[in-house]
Amino acid sequence: MIQRTAWSVVYKVVVMKRLPRSVDCPVELSLELLRGKWKPVILARLKDQPLRYGDLRRLIPRLSDKVLTERLSDLQAQGLIVREENGTGVGLYRLTERGQTLRPILQSLYDWGEQQATELKVIVRPAHPAPRNS
Repeated sequence: MIQRTAWSVVYKVVVMKRLPRSVDCPVELSLELLRGKWKPVILARLKDQPLRYGDLRRLIPRLSDKVLTERLSDLQAQGLIVREENGTGVGLYRLTERGQTLRPILQSLYDWGEQQATELKVIVRPAHPAPRNS
């Protein structure tokens, strides 16, 4: 079941109005849609499986509740993720069909970042799997 409210429709209009009417390069539009530090990280976490809000908080501990809520709203308004309820009132965020098209890009970013971390001697903390109580 997809949760849709009047607020979410209005929010989507506001977010999409911020997009430029024209760009000089498709990369410019891509970066505009994914701008910010956290959107690609959230999408990368949702790439493999749907997650609850609390799961995302555990997987991205440096991200505040306020910013996570804002970025999830932005990504929903852009049609990249959707929040679905499982019938028990627990919402799961997952990539939409449009969001699924980002999977190879997200994987490439992950792989490139992993390679750069090795070369630059940056420690990448392993993601702790989100506990499942279902």
